[in-house]
Amino acid sequence: MGRATERLRRTWQVLMDGSPPEPPEDEPSEVVNARAIDLVLRVGELLLASGESTERVNEAMLGLGVAYELPRCEVQVTFTSLLVSAHPGGCALPVTGTRAIRRRTPAYWRLTKLHELVQDASIGMLELEDAHTRLAEIKRGRGPYPPWLLVVSFGLISASASLLVGGGPLVAITAFVATMLGDRAAAALARRGIAEFFQLLVASSFGATAAVLVVAMGNPAQGSTLVTGSILALLPGRPLVASIQDGITGDLVSAGARVLEVFFIIAAIVAGLGVVVYIAVKLDVKVVPHLPSAPALFEPVPVLAAAAVSLAFAVSLVVPKNVLVAAAAGGALIWIMYTLLLNWNVTPVLASAISAITIGVLASMLARRRNAPMLPYIVPAIAPLLPGTLLYRGMVELNTGNPQVGVLSLIGALSVALALAAGVNLGGELVRAFQRVGLSASGRWARPAARRTRGY
Repeated sequence: MGRATERLRRTWQVLMDGSPPEPPEDEPSEVVNARAIDLVLRVGELLLASGESTERVNEAMLGLGVAYELPRCEVQVTFTSLLVSAHPGGCALPVTGTRAIRRRTPAYWRLTKLHELVQDASIGMLELEDAHTRLAEIKRGRGPYPPWLLVVSFGLISASASLLVGGGPLVAITAFVATMLGDRAAAALARRGIAEFFQLLVASSFGATAAVLVVAMGNPAQGSTLVTGSILALLPGRPLVASIQDGITGDLVSAGARVLEVFFIIAAIVAGLGVVVYIAVKLDVKVVPHLPSAPALFEPVPVLAAAAVSLAFAVSLVVPKNVLVAAAAGGALIWIMYTLLLNWNVTPVLASAISAITIGVLASMLARRRNAPMLPYIVPAIAPLLPGTLLYRGMVELNTGNPQVGVLSLIGALSVALALAAGVNLGGELVRAFQRVGLSASGRWARPAARRTRGY
């Protein structure tokens, strides 16, 4: 108990002062445990590769450094690399380790397991070798869902989103098939080493092609609902939320990198749509911008479809099974709030922001209650409001002689996306402002730099 108490005291010192603690007086100052540095780097690498925000990765790595008594431990986290440095003091040389992040695969079940590892280590319940063993088990572990279900989940996102914006069963089936074909085509390109930008371009073109075929058969409204569903499965909800969170918390380098990632994903989707729409216009297909009226309706089918979108999105992000119900409930709730606000003549951007703030508060409170990371609860819940329809309308307008209107539609889509990301992060900040600091350094006193700089 004495060792655990000392670890907690030193962790509190780091959180309150914002500076690394002095090495313990009863231990040789020149000793730096290389295994501890390796553990800190590997945990940070797996957290960042699994989709965690930069601030949370930094907190977890620093907490492990304190727990395993790395003297004067400093941590640097960027979007693509990690650095840990320990300085024994005196004339001893510092020991530094780095690690590069070359591949990022969202796996939110790993985030939960890794946060549990960090918390157990912080209170002295996990020795260093046991932590290495547990980390290896997490890294080699399999997700809670079979691989085929992860593939099918993308098609289910599209089918549910098509129903959400007013499409019928036939449109939902068409969106499902188009999305699955696009995903398999992108997977084939990935196996050949083609860049992800072109994978997304090809994947988005399948949904747009299906929509153009539907429009050519005389159903322009159904074409819009179909392409909305197909695009929604590709939109970057996860990196968008993380980029805004990094920017708000002051990690500007990582925020800038994540924003560029979001930009290139959206650019690839827009390029895929644009190529198909341009060819359709040249072939005299009467492609006209048509926004479905379903978002202003509050009916059982759209609410259930919104819940299904969030549920399928949660499966695609490989969240733990105990998060699925919360994800579906969050999707239904954000859609209900959004439609009610629209019916009260609130603008779409403001309605999206208010709905996202509510979800951010509730998801942060639930994650804190379960002592779990927030992203698995937040990201799937905002999926029903991602602006797929506005992107499609903008590309149609750009290619049918209304470039100014098309640019405004694309700006509107970006505004809605930013409102969602900022809203959920604001909800998390409101929870932080009124909670006590915890082992994960998420309380109101856990940002000493914010108290020192005041934004100047």
